[in-house]
Amino acid sequence: MAFKINPPYTIDNTPIYHVDMEDDVMGKANNNGTIIINKNVKPDQLPDVVAHEKVHIEQMKRGDLDYDDKNVYWMGKVYPRSKMNEGAHDLPWEAEAYKRTKNA
Repeated sequence: MAFKINPPYTIDNTPIYHVDMEDDVMGKANNNGTIIINKNVKPDQLPDVVAHEKVHIEQMKRGDLDYDDKNVYWMGKVYPRSKMNEGAHDLPWEAEAYKRTKNA
């Protein structure tokens, strides 16, 4: 009879890259599972930015969030990028990320 042992640790192998980005962008979760972080993010801000972007990765894995160059897709609804302030706290995918990482 086989049994499964759960390890006492979690493995997170999300690739994270530090790159040049616009000054007002701290990070971005890509739909290929990677995270890019603005190379100018201060070290004390880094854990919060990574935690926030990991929420978006989770949202994409669940199938709730997706995006392309023109739109963001949240739970079957289309949000044109031309009509939104990306990163705004009132966007539903951002609201969840900000709520879950409030004290990350």
